[in-house]
Formats: sequence, C-alpha cells, structure tokens
Amino acid sequence: MTSLESATDSGPDIADLVVGVLGGTGDQGRGLAYRLARSGQQVMIGSRSAERAKTVAAELDNGVLGADNHTVAKECDVVIVAVPWDGHAELLGGLRAELAGKIVVDCVNPLGFDKQGAYPLRPEEGSAAQQAAALLPESRVTGAFHHLSAVLLQDPQIDRIDIDVMVLGDDRAATDVVRALADRIPGMRGVYAGRLRNAHQVESLVANLIAINRRYKTHAGLRITGL
Repeated sequence: MTSLESATDSGPDIADLVVGVLGGTGDQGRGLAYRLARSGQQVMIGSRSAERAKTVAAELDNGVLGADNHTVAKECDVVIVAVPWDGHAELLGGLRAELAGKIVVDCVNPLGFDKQGAYPLRPEEGSAAQQAAALLPESRVTGAFHHLSAVLLQDPQIDRIDIDVMVLGDDRAATDVVRALADRIPGMRGVYAGRLRNAHQVESLVANLIAINRRYKTHAGLRITGL
C-alpha cells in the first residue's frame, strides 16, 4: 500500500494511490470508478459477487479491476462507499479490520421516498458519514461526492463535469487527499466544507437536487462562488 504522507506544494501526491469503490457495480459507484479511472487513477470496484464486479470492471475498461468487497477494502489505499443506504451499516460493520488505517470516503445519501418525492432521513449518528465513523473507529472517514449525477458520470460522450465536490472530515490530510481526487476529474473541484458533524445537511441537499432535476428535466450540480 502506498504511503499517503508524501505531498508537494500543490497538494498530496495521489498518482500511485489505488482507489476502491464499494458498491462499484451500482450506478453511482460505476460512474465514479469510470471517471477516476479515465483520469488515470488505478481503480478497483467491489461487489458482494466477485464475478459481477469483474464483469462490470471489464465493461468500464480503463484498467479497472473487480473483486469482492472484502478484497477491495483490504487492497486499496482509499475506499469510496457507494452502496444503498439500507445496506450501509451492515457492509461497513463487516469491514472494520480491512478498512483500519484507510481513508474512507462516504458518498451515501440517506433518503426516503413517498408520493411527494425524495426527503432526507436522519440517522441516529447524525449522518451516513458519522455512522461510518462510528462503525470504523480506526479509519480516516470523510464525506464527499454526494451531489454527482450518475447519468453524467457514466456518459462517455461527456468530457467535463462542471461541479464542486464538498469534502467533509476531521482529518485534514485525509480531506486533502479526497479533494485532490476530485480535482483529477475534468471540470470538478474539491472544496473543504467542514467537519464530519456537518455532513447531514450536505447529504440531505440531494433531496433538493432530485426535486430540481425532476422539475427542470436536467442533472443539476453545485458550484461554490467566491473561491
């Protein structure tokens, strides 16, 4: 595993880091894996089924590898959690040993849906990212990549995705690495957005974006002005 401590004046050196995506066969995970791999990052995707992960990895091309979730958690330097909310706690609770010492990037949005549309849920811990931190006390948990359109991420005809990625966390070096990962994707910019205790409102904002997208038939994102 590559050391995460080396850095330059322009930010941490992430070129040799292997990024894993748990839930990498779902739309969001698949899209993130594709964009990061297309930018030149080494990427592995995980699934409950290693064969399913390998099949999707072959479809994504760009050097993406596939394996079961436990293998991805063990072998990767940075691990993105892109699983459905209802499977979030069960998956992470079973990977505590494999994820110890790793940077974990939680992009899960706890949402409910009814006839009026999407609405945010409030986990007991405060947010999905805080739940991850509680389940993984030896990991360096951050929150990021919440507001990305899976449709845009997976579209090979789109070269740039103009959006800011809000990055949250209590470990400054870890958030710097995640910001640098976001910066690798053309059009994206990683922006530090506060400590992990502020993750709930960032996760919840996805409900508003869903409403915007349905009303205006688009794939809305966010930009932070003044930076």
